[in-house]
Amino acid sequence: MKKIALASDHGGFDLKESIAAHLLNIGLEVDDLGPHCADVVDYPDYAMKLTAAVAEKKVERGIVICGTGIGMSIVVNRYPGIRGTLCSDIFTAKLCRAHNDSNILIMGGRVIGKELAAEIVNTWLNTPFEGGHHQRRLDKIDQIDASLKAKANL
Repeated sequence: MKKIALASDHGGFDLKESIAAHLLNIGLEVDDLGPHCADVVDYPDYAMKLTAAVAEKKVERGIVICGTGIGMSIVVNRYPGIRGTLCSDIFTAKLCRAHNDSNILIMGGRVIGKELAAEIVNTWLNTPFEGGHHQRRLDKIDQIDASLKAKANL
């Protein structure tokens, strides 16, 4: 993995900056999609930018951060092929990759500290997808996405 996209709102700005520095420190390229200051912004705007980058395969994975992570979760998971996972602990970060092949990590800047966030990021980046029966489940999610898309085009 070489390039990770990052985005936040004002509630996640400080943690985004910390995570950006951490990613650069471990040798990854960072595509910081903003914001670039802590002024109040609307989280859907930044969630959509990041989700588009992941969906269009401009980056392999992305990390979004808002105050709690809940708003970002709602937005990113509206896109087909996106598996955004809200994580506040290392165990969840491990299983969301191993079982769900998470491609967007979501965190709450007002929920977790910078050190724990870095550990969550490391776990999420380094845990491989197990495949097997977990892939069967992801295929079912893809079928739901395709069915909903077909219904919307009627």
